Amino acid sequence: MSDEPDEPQQPQAPLKPQAPQASAGDGRQNLTRRQAKQQYKAARTADRKAKRKASGRRRILPTWRMLLGAFLLLCLLIGGGLVAGYLLVDIPPANAAATKQSNVYLYADGSPLARDGEVNRENIPLSQVPKHTQHAVLAAEDRDFHSESAVDPQAMLRAAWNTLTGKGKQSGSTITQQFVKNYYLGQEQTVTRKAKEFFIAIKLDRQVSKNDILLGYLNTSYFGRNAYGIQAAAHAYYGKDAEHLTVAEGAYLATLLNSPNAYDVSAHPENKSRAVGRWNYVLDGMVKENWLPQADRAAMKFPDPNPAKAPSGLSGQRGYVVKAVEDYLAEHKILDTDTLAKGGYRITTTLQKPRQDDFAEAVEDQLLSQVDPEARKVDGHVRAGGAAIDPTTGEVVAMYGGIDYTKQYVNNATRRDYQVGSTFKPFVFTAAVQNRSTTQDGRPITPGTVYDGTNQRPVQGWPGGTYAPENEDQRSYGDITVSAATELSVNAVYAQMAVDVGSDKVAQTAVDLGIPATTPDLTASPSIALGPATASVLDMTQAYATLANHGEHGAYTLVEEITKHGERIALPAREKRQVVSREAADTTTSILQSVVENGTGTAAQAAGRPAAGKTGTAEEDKAAWFAGYTPELATVVAVLGQDPNPPYGQTPLYGALGQPRINGGAYPARIWAQFTRNALQGRPVQGFDLILEPGAQQPPLLPPESEPEQEPPPEQQPRPQQQPRPQPEPQPEQQPQPEQEPQPEQQPQPPLQPEPTGGGTPSRPPTGTTP
Repeated sequence: MSDEPDEPQQPQAPLKPQAPQASAGDGRQNLTRRQAKQQYKAARTADRKAKRKASGRRRILPTWRMLLGAFLLLCLLIGGGLVAGYLLVDIPPANAAATKQSNVYLYADGSPLARDGEVNRENIPLSQVPKHTQHAVLAAEDRDFHSESAVDPQAMLRAAWNTLTGKGKQSGSTITQQFVKNYYLGQEQTVTRKAKEFFIAIKLDRQVSKNDILLGYLNTSYFGRNAYGIQAAAHAYYGKDAEHLTVAEGAYLATLLNSPNAYDVSAHPENKSRAVGRWNYVLDGMVKENWLPQADRAAMKFPDPNPAKAPSGLSGQRGYVVKAVEDYLAEHKILDTDTLAKGGYRITTTLQKPRQDDFAEAVEDQLLSQVDPEARKVDGHVRAGGAAIDPTTGEVVAMYGGIDYTKQYVNNATRRDYQVGSTFKPFVFTAAVQNRSTTQDGRPITPGTVYDGTNQRPVQGWPGGTYAPENEDQRSYGDITVSAATELSVNAVYAQMAVDVGSDKVAQTAVDLGIPATTPDLTASPSIALGPATASVLDMTQAYATLANHGEHGAYTLVEEITKHGERIALPAREKRQVVSREAADTTTSILQSVVENGTGTAAQAAGRPAAGKTGTAEEDKAAWFAGYTPELATVVAVLGQDPNPPYGQTPLYGALGQPRINGGAYPARIWAQFTRNALQGRPVQGFDLILEPGAQQPPLLPPESEPEQEPPPEQQPRPQQQPRPQPEPQPEQQPQPEQEPQPEQQPQPPLQPEPTGGGTPSRPPTGTTP
C-alpha cells in the first residue's frame, strides 16, 4: 500500500457497454460477440426506458410530420373526390315530378276519400316578374345570389352544425342548389341526393346565367295552395298576375317560400304573428341591400291574402281531411310540404267513412238545421268543429272540419285560436292526484275535498299578486266539494286548486296528456284553470283520450299507410307510455261522470252509454265546447263564432239560434251524444273500469234504464249545490235506447242561465304578473 493520500473520486459518465474483441477465426469468440451485441441492445433499451421514466413524460401526440402528412393526404382525397364527382355527375333532364301527379287519399277500409287535383303552374318570363318581387325573393332566400358561387360550403357547414346542435333544421342551400333540387332531382333528404345537387349546381352555374337560374327557381318553387311558380302564387293569394304585385305582396309571397304551409295566414290564422315576423325580415333585408327605401318600407302594412279557394274535388269534409293529413305529415317530419306537393303518393288514413258520415249528420241535425241567417244575422257566424279518437289505438276515426272546404278554408278541428274554457279544468284535478297535492291547510285533494266557492275569493298562496276570479253570474257557492265544483264548473275552486297543485305542474300535466307545449296562452298562473289556452279540438280530443285510456298516452295518428310506386314510406313507431298514474286518470273520469249525470253535461246522456265529460265556454261566448268519452271513444265538439267576411275574426254568439247564449251543455253536448250513439251502435255497452285514489268513491258504471227527456240543459236553470246521485242496478247487457226526438229550438223555453264555466270574462292577474 502507498502512504500517499487517495485522490478524490471524480464523477464519471456511465460506461456504454463495449463489444468484446475476438479474432474472426474463433467460433467461441463469435458466439461471445453475438451475445455481446444482444447485451448491448438490451442495455440501450433499458437506458431509453430509464430516461423516459426519469423525465416523467411519455409522447402521446403525433409529431408535426405525422400531422402534416395526414393533412396532405386528406386534401388529396377531397380534391380527388371533387374532381371525380364533377366529371362523373352530369346535368340530368328535368325530373318527372316537375309535372306534378295527384295524391290519392283513402279511408281506413281502402275506399277512396279524395284526390288533391292537378298541378297549378304557369311559367312566365323574368321580365314579367317585378324587380321588387325578385329582390324580395333574394332577400328571403339568398341575398348574395348574384355575387356568390353556385354553392356556399361555409353556409352548408353552418347549417349542418345548427341542425346537429338543435338550433333548427337548415338547408344551407343557395338558390342555385334549390333550383337544382326542384327541377332536376327530388326532395329526398339523402347524402346521395345532396352530393348530386352540389355537383350539378356547380356545372349549371358555369353553363347558365344567373337570371336563367333565378327564373327557373321562380317558376318551379312551391308557394302552397297547390300553386307552383310565382304566377300561380300571385293568382292563388292575390287574384292578379305576378307583374301587378305590390312590394308588400311580393314580400309575402317570398315569405311563403320558407314554409308554404305554416305561413298561409288564411289556413293557419294562429300563425299570423310568425308570418308577419318573416315578412318583416324580408322587407328589412331589402332595405339592408339597398333594394327598398327605408321610408317606403316604414309605410307598408301587411297585405292579407285573399281567402283560399279549394279545388271543387275537395268540397265538403274531404278538403279538411287532406289539409289535416298534409299538416300531420309535415309536423311529424314524414313528408315535408314540398315533397308531398310533387304528388304520386297513396295515403291510407285512419278515418272511417261511416264515422265521418255520422259526425256530419250529427252537426247537421243538432246545429246547422236550426241556423237561420235571414232571421238572425249572428246565425251566419255559427261554425262547428269536431274530432273522435279511439283511446286504445290513438287513431283519429272521424273529423269534422267545417261547413264546406270550398266555402271555409280553415279546418275548425285543427285551428288553434279559440279558448278551450272550462274543458281545461279536468287537467287541474288530474295534476292534483298525480302530484298528491294538498290544500293550503294540508288536506289531500280528492273528489270529496271541500273548497270555498265564494265568488271573487282571492286565491291563497300565489306570490304573483291578487287574483280573485269571478264565478259565472257572480254566484257564490260557499263550501263545496271538488266533485260538485266540477259539476257546476266553479272558477273560484279551480283557480285555488291550480295554486295548491302548482300552475307549472298543471301546465306540464296538460302537455303530458297531449296538449302541445307550444299552445298559445298555456301559461303557469292561477288563470290556467279557467282555460285561456287555445288548443285545437284535435289536441283536446287527444288529451281526453289519454284520460279514457287510464293515463296511457300514445300520440294520435291520422295515417295508416303511405306508398309511392308500390313502396312503403316509413311512419313513426306508435309508442305508448304511462304519462299519469291510472289512479289520477281514473279518478278524473269519476268526477267527469258526475258532470254528465248531475251537472252541466246531462244532454250527453242521450248517447245511451256510460260517459264522462266536461262543458266549457270561451270568453265573450266566442266558443262553446263539450269534451267527453266513453270507454271506447273520445270525442270533442266545439261550436265557434266566426265572421264570414274578411278579416274573419272571432265573434260572440250571443243570440245565435234564438238563444241568449250558446253553452257547452247545449248544442255541443247534443252533437256529441248523437254522434257517439250512432258511432257505437251495435257494440256492447261497456262501463268504466276505474281504479280510484284513496278517498274517492266510484259512481255507478251504467246509465239509468231510460234516457232523460230532451229538455234545456241544466246550465239553463238554477241548480242546488249538490243533488243525490241515482244508483241504478247494473245491467251489463243493456243496449242503447233510441234517442228521443229533440224539442225544436224555436219553441218557448225558460230563459237560459249562463253555464257556470270559465266563460264570460274571468278575472285576470294584475298587470305585471303572469296572465
